[in-house]
Amino acid sequence: MPPARRPPARTRLDVDARRAQLLALGVEAFATRAYDDVPIDEIARAAGVSKGLLFHYFPSKRHFYTATIREAANQLLAQTLADHVEDPLARLYAGLDAFLAYVDRHGPAYSALLRGGIGSDPDVLAIVEETRGVFLARLMQGLPSSDAPGPLLRTALRAWLGFVEAAALEWIDHRDVPPAKLRDLMVAVLVTVTAPITAPITAPAAPSYTLQNRSRRSAKT
Repeated sequence: MPPARRPPARTRLDVDARRAQLLALGVEAFATRAYDDVPIDEIARAAGVSKGLLFHYFPSKRHFYTATIREAANQLLAQTLADHVEDPLARLYAGLDAFLAYVDRHGPAYSALLRGGIGSDPDVLAIVEETRGVFLARLMQGLPSSDAPGPLLRTALRAWLGFVEAAALEWIDHRDVPPAKLRDLMVAVLVTVTAPITAPITAPAAPSYTLQNRSRRSAKT
């Protein structure tokens, strides 16, 4: 009778390495499948650890999922950092190129970050908002402030970030636009939404015929 096979030996890792391994597996799993379709047992087996050890690092599946979302956000922020570029416009181009390269490589993870996997979870939404805040601060840095009020510029840039997110998700779904053209479109939209801030904003005058028509109606009544 052949001897029974022993289970494969588990690799011992220090605390930080093990946590990083589990997060990497979680980012990959949750990026391609819905939250309910990812069993914790599967993650533990892939890492070569018991489910109990996984829960030693993350108290629950929800905590584990939230940690993977934060890890994906940290990766996005790290890989799109372009502080080494001094010129603001060149830094914008470099940041968008890095952003689209990240989305190209990690489309499902980026989609999972924005679209979420367990509904309107407050912790996940907080991570998304923190990520947007970092991007907003990067955009504000180095931009000419002129005499424009800060809140107006912040509002315009926040609106532009929403456009970038929506355009990236559309690109992930279809992949029918060259990344360089998409980047140029993003820059053009940024220029468009910020242009009124550096120029006087005046409300358009009401058409004269409208005022005349109103006067005529008033006279008849």
